[in-house]
Amino acid sequence: MRRGEIYRSEHPEAERGGKPGYYAIVSRNFVASHDEIGTVVCAPVYSEILGIPTEVVIDELQGLRRRSAIRCDFLMLMFKRKLTRFVSTLPPAKLKELDRALAIALELEA
Repeated sequence: MRRGEIYRSEHPEAERGGKPGYYAIVSRNFVASHDEIGTVVCAPVYSEILGIPTEVVIDELQGLRRRSAIRCDFLMLMFKRKLTRFVSTLPPAKLKELDRALAIALELEA
């Protein structure tokens, strides 16, 4: 696993109304790539786009069925074993958008 990858989880999550979904990995590569570490921080992907600066809009080019948004306001810790299907890797431009959205969501000075 690497930062900026999108995975599908087939496990129902309470935060998503008991439904499975897509998640973008936002943990740094050291955490994401080490098998000894069982969890990663993820941002959920929702098909509803709110148009707020803490979202990153993605679409079919990133392996999704429809235009959606990575929501950086709702970060969550996920077990790696729940992220069962690799979907895609964000291109460099989208990864920069993710960095900006995370900085805004966490009120970090960029």
